Amino acid sequence: MNTIPKLILSGISIFLGFTFWGAGMAKLFHDHQFFGWIGPVWLIEELEPYGLGFYGKFIAFSQIIIGYLLVTTRYKLLGSIMMIPLIGNILMVTISLQWRGTPLVLAFLLVLDLILLWQYRDFFRPLLDEGKSSHDIKVRKIRTINGHLVWFAGLALQLFAIPVSYWNWIVACAIVLIGLTLSGLSFRVDRILTNKDDLRIT
Repeated sequence: MNTIPKLILSGISIFLGFTFWGAGMAKLFHDHQFFGWIGPVWLIEELEPYGLGFYGKFIAFSQIIIGYLLVTTRYKLLGSIMMIPLIGNILMVTISLQWRGTPLVLAFLLVLDLILLWQYRDFFRPLLDEGKSSHDIKVRKIRTINGHLVWFAGLALQLFAIPVSYWNWIVACAIVLIGLTLSGLSFRVDRILTNKDDLRIT
């Protein structure tokens, strides 16, 4: 498993991202009306009797942000690192509440996340060595400040769609789609700006 095709890695990233992003949005959208396959969407309500409703919201927002890092595929490394403690937190909740089956699903998702992390193993050697490593970091595509800003604008729209869902579900979903499209365009912004810089150099 030295090198996995980029298409497969992107597919894993999108699947993991959609799983957690969708789960978080479903927890916070009005009447839990959002697309997703993993639950429970009523986690916040389930934790409120124990005084942990705010913690449930924290998990939901964490799922949205971390899932969005992966579903848009722009920040696969950062998202897959942050996914480890997220899965750990969810696992502790499910074990504490004695939910059957959920730990097995989380184990499967953890394996997928570890596959993503393995492809970025060249980044971790300097961390383990606590400094410069003799192992080179692979060259990857250039990311620009403007590309980052466009992506963050898309994330902001995801969070904005949550309160809008209490007013109009269709408008909220439209905002979500616009945000996803905007974040997807961040790669195009990178290419355009990088090509302009190359032309200036030549």
